Amino acid sequence: MAGPVIQARNLVKKFGNFTAVDGVTLDIAPGEIYGFLGPNGAGKTTTISMLLGILQPTSGEVRLFGETLQSNPFEIKRRIGVVAEYLSFYNEMTAWEYLQFFGELYRVENADTRAEYLLDRLTLWDFKDALVGAYSTGMKRKLGLARALMHSPDVLMMDEPVSGLDPYGIIQVREVLEETLAEGKTILICSHILSEVERTVNRVGIIAKGRLLVEDTMDNIRERVGGERHVEVEIVEVKDGLIPALEGLPFVTRVHNDGGRLSVYTSDEQDYRAELGRVIAESGGIIQGMRTVQASLEEAFVIITESHISRFAGEQHGH
Repeated sequence: MAGPVIQARNLVKKFGNFTAVDGVTLDIAPGEIYGFLGPNGAGKTTTISMLLGILQPTSGEVRLFGETLQSNPFEIKRRIGVVAEYLSFYNEMTAWEYLQFFGELYRVENADTRAEYLLDRLTLWDFKDALVGAYSTGMKRKLGLARALMHSPDVLMMDEPVSGLDPYGIIQVREVLEETLAEGKTILICSHILSEVERTVNRVGIIAKGRLLVEDTMDNIRERVGGERHVEVEIVEVKDGLIPALEGLPFVTRVHNDGGRLSVYTSDEQDYRAELGRVIAESGGIIQGMRTVQASLEEAFVIITESHISRFAGEQHGH
């Protein structure tokens, strides 16, 4: 089996006394789509900048395709496509000229065909002769993806890839990523828009305060937050005594009441809807709807980051 395409060992980046990245280790396999998640200021972009050689690590090592960046920078960077969070464009070029320019830069064979395919795929073909400066934020975001894919890179690194896109644009980008993955490419997505990553990635790494807290598959991360699957119940009127009665059930860990919509959290994955329905009926409640809700990545993310951050605070306080 081939080794990791992207490898980071104990990456540390300090800016003066501030540690932006604190001992991050990553191994991303060929053909994998990896979600690198964290709140704003967690160290995501700094880590990506070190992976790309834009920033030098204070300590630690980066290897891409098994080689250090310093060993063969031009050849390695030729195999990478990048979509930055804040994109820069040559606004006085048309979209067609812009992609042709990058096609020439990367010596892309059949650059015309490739540019036409990407513009068409991202519904930009009708605007190919418009100046990039006149493009909307969403159109620029899609053009940035087209530019990153122009040379069919082996690795695609994306920082907040769906920022500024409407729902249709998000679906288009997701489909293009699925096609890229089907070609055996490797994709690293940095984001704090968790619902988007949740639908796309194989594995997730969650970073906060510069530390990689958790790295696992989506299903395993959901399991780690333990029993955060819950039953959502809509009730006409929440009678006195109903919530204590529900909380008294042995499998219920907590109940959240949001104006007649109850979220009942259970301690395991079993289906307890019949038991819950019985208790609600006995208390005189009229159920309008009931469904099981899987713990989302968003919930897992909040639970994991909050519990770790409070522990970090305790550690620092202890020092």
